[in-house]
Amino acid sequence: MDTNNGLIIKESPYDFDTTYTKLRSIIDTNPNLKIILELDHSRNAASVDLNLNPTRIILFGNPKLGTPLMQTSQTVSIDLPQKIIVYVNDSGNVNIAYNDPSYLKSRHQIEGKDDILAKVSGALNAITDKVISAE
Repeated sequence: MDTNNGLIIKESPYDFDTTYTKLRSIIDTNPNLKIILELDHSRNAASVDLNLNPTRIILFGNPKLGTPLMQTSQTVSIDLPQKIIVYVNDSGNVNIAYNDPSYLKSRHQIEGKDDILAKVSGALNAITDKVISAE
């Protein structure tokens, strides 16, 4: 795991498609989470004759956790719902990355919501660890 400019980045031992499929399945089968949007950046790049290593993002949320954060600081809504990207870097490694909730706390001056931020952090860590773990 690497933390870089407010991002937590983890390397996947799986290929791109397997990593993304596992991520989507984990989120989709969690009754507390709702998938909002999926976006294939590399497909969009190809639509205008540009190349981009495989890069997909999935946006998902839990309003019971996100809403109290937005009630404290509405600007955090620019970073919510949560999102995780799966991408192939220039070295050919498959990575997954997401915003570190402590970075969002600092960025949006969120006070008094450490319990919620800890839940979000734990959930994101658990989801991504499950994606990259051996089954």
